Amino acid sequence: MIKHALSLSLAAAIAAASATAVAGPTIKLGHVDGAEWQTSKKGAAGVIFKNIVEGETDITVELFPAKALGNEGELVQQAQEGTTQMAIVSGAMAKICKAADVLNIPYTFSSPTVAWDVLDGEFGKALSDHCLEETGLRTLAYGETGFRNFTNNAHEIKSPADMKGLKFRVQPIPLYVEMVKGLGGEPTPIAWSELPNALTTGVVDGQENPVGTIYNNSLHKLQKYMVLDGHVYGADFIVINDEFLSSLPESDQAIIVKAARIAGTMGRAIQQFNTAEGVTKVSAEGMQVYSPTAAELAEFKRLAQPSVKKWLAGELGDDAVWIEKLDAAVAAAESK
Repeated sequence: MIKHALSLSLAAAIAAASATAVAGPTIKLGHVDGAEWQTSKKGAAGVIFKNIVEGETDITVELFPAKALGNEGELVQQAQEGTTQMAIVSGAMAKICKAADVLNIPYTFSSPTVAWDVLDGEFGKALSDHCLEETGLRTLAYGETGFRNFTNNAHEIKSPADMKGLKFRVQPIPLYVEMVKGLGGEPTPIAWSELPNALTTGVVDGQENPVGTIYNNSLHKLQKYMVLDGHVYGADFIVINDEFLSSLPESDQAIIVKAARIAGTMGRAIQQFNTAEGVTKVSAEGMQVYSPTAAELAEFKRLAQPSVKKWLAGELGDDAVWIEKLDAAVAAAESK
C-alpha cells in the first residue's frame, strides 16, 4: 500500500513537473475602461489581443480591465517595473514620455484617417522608439480615445468668437488651459468627479470630451449645445515591457506585435462606432449639434495652436523638435 502510494505521488510529481515545463509565460494586461468589447475601445482591444495571442502561442493573457490594477499612472509604473507586462493607456504616456504630449496639440489632425496614417507610419514608429528609450516600454500599436468636442449651455458655437466669456471646465492640465484661453474662453480646471455638479450649478457654462464620454455619462442632459470641432485627438498607447518582450522567442514576438496592431485597429473601430452612435443619440434627445465648416475650423486652429505650441515647447526643451516632426508628418498625410 505504501509502495503504491509512493508510486502515485511520484507520478503526480512527474506530471506536475511536465506541465510546468511546457506551460508558457503569462502576460498581464491592464487598462481603465470597461471589459465589454461591444462598447469599450480598450475592452475590445484587450479581448482581441488575448484571443490572437492565446490562439497562436502557448502564452496566457490575463486581462485586468476597469482599473482592476489601478489608474493609468499606476499601470505604466507596474509595466515599467515588470510586475505586469502590458497596459493600454492614453494620457499617462505623456507623463513618462514628454514627447508624446505633442499629440495633444489642438487641431493637429483634420480627420481620423490622417491621425491613423501619422501614427501607423514613420512618425509613430519614431515616437515609439523614443519613448522606449525614455521609459523601457515599447509602444506596439496605437488605439484611439477619440476627438474631443466642446459643449455648453449658453448658445451655439460656430467660431471662437462664440466662446468669449464662457467658462469651460477643462482637465487640470496646462495644455488645455492654454487652448481655451487662445480660443477666447475662460478655462476652469475641475476634477472629473465634480463636473456634473459644476454644470448643474452653473459654476461653468460648458466642458469638453469625446462624444461617447458625453453620452455615456449623461452630460448631454446637462448641456444644450455641442460643436464637433474635434480640438484634440486622443490616442491609446498599447505598451509592453520591452525586456519581457525581448525574452520571448522571435516567433512569439511577431505574433504579439501583430495582435497589438489588430487590437489597436479594433479599438479605433469601436470608438468610431461610439462617436457616430453618440452624435445620433444626443441629437435625438434634444442636444443641438453643429459641424463647423473647413473655414471655421481653420479659425479655431489659428487661434488655439500658437499659445499651446509656445507653452509646450518650453516644457519639452530639446524634445520640442517633436512638434516640427509631427507637423511634417501631418502635412505629408494630408497631401495623400
